[in-house]
Amino acid sequence: MAYIDIFVAPVPTANLDQYKKHCEIAAKLFKEYGAQDVVQCWGDDVPEGKVTSFPMAVKLKEGETVSSGWLIWPDKATRDAGMAKMMEDPRMQPDVNPMGFDGQRMIFGGFKNILEP
Repeated sequence: MAYIDIFVAPVPTANLDQYKKHCEIAAKLFKEYGAQDVVQCWGDDVPEGKVTSFPMAVKLKEGETVSSGWLIWPDKATRDAGMAKMMEDPRMQPDVNPMGFDGQRMIFGGFKNILEP
């Protein structure tokens, strides 16, 4: 059954072009290392909550936009191997492919898929 990585990050709105470039390079590499699909989204209707919300979760600052995405892997073993390769790939190093956002405020995690169509 598929394994899903989900992430949410605050990105300076002015860095959209840099962030898109980073995502395009990363998506190509994720697929090279076994991901079946890569989805990247830019916040459009992401309200501030009273108890919890995406903006609160990433400590969104003025001038930032919430981005979100997910990776679909065939299984956790492929994901674990692919992620290890991504961390070592020179094409993903910050001096080659800067993220354009504060990775310390990114939320991410791996999820077992419990429902497939």
